[in-house]
Amino acid sequence: MTHRKAIYCMALAAIFFSTSGLLIKVISVSHLPLLGVRGAFAALTIALFMARSHLQSARRSPSNSPRPNQAKPRLRIPWSLPLLGGAISLVCAQAFFIIAVRETTAANAIFLQYTAPIFVAFFGIHYLRESVGKLDWLALAAVAAGLLCFYGDGMNAGGAFGNLFGLLAGLTFAWFLLFMRKQKDGSTIETVLLGNVLSALLGLPFLLGAAPTPADWLGMIFLGVFQIGLPSILIALAIKELTAVGAVLIQTLEPVLNPVWVLLFIGEMPTPLALLGGAIVIGAVTFRSVLTNRLRRVAAASQPTA
Repeated sequence: MTHRKAIYCMALAAIFFSTSGLLIKVISVSHLPLLGVRGAFAALTIALFMARSHLQSARRSPSNSPRPNQAKPRLRIPWSLPLLGGAISLVCAQAFFIIAVRETTAANAIFLQYTAPIFVAFFGIHYLRESVGKLDWLALAAVAAGLLCFYGDGMNAGGAFGNLFGLLAGLTFAWFLLFMRKQKDGSTIETVLLGNVLSALLGLPFLLGAAPTPADWLGMIFLGVFQIGLPSILIALAIKELTAVGAVLIQTLEPVLNPVWVLLFIGEMPTPLALLGGAIVIGAVTFRSVLTNRLRRVAAASQPTA
């Protein structure tokens, strides 16, 4: 995958993620059963993708086909600390965000969750040894200002308990991306599979007595397949070609796009200040992505050929 395609995949993942706001408003079940069902269908989607990729690889490599008395190759999870850390960070980020939404305002929870770029920039220098350039810091500052404009009207100082968990959601989401980036030369798809399996195990017991309607089931299945499953696959593929900071900056498109679906289908209009903030975030992410890709192409062209 090229750097440009990785940017497109990460942006497409943010678009898929952003559909959650609309459906969560219309699904009647509480957050934990939703987390469990969504995680189960997301894990199924990812597992089907892994099986399909495994079969395609086997067909492209006839020399690797098993002999009559040889065992058939099986899918294996390459257990490692980054894989386990990424999976646990993913389920923690989802659970902490649920608590934050219930204990404070949605604006507080979303804004605090997207402190993640700051954590990625700080910890990435030490954990990944990835430097953060001037362009990255400028983009981070612009995104922070844009999100503050976007959610500033709905934020307040109340709900200290929920605010704490919103901050923890940002921290754990940052570490999810850091652990994913750590596996850039390995298998990232297993991390998102395991994370969603853990989400399913955490939330499905709360489905007892929830009595979802048929519309609820359709919404939760959509969330599992399209809002979590497919974007998780896209992130797992794209993170191999993007720095951790670059990946998390593109993901900041998600909280900006989230209210767009609510506007289109429910009619809730963002404030002018929110529209300005959204434009700042989209502009900063687009400018950094385009300029970074162009600089990479120039650097590649300037290298002497053998």
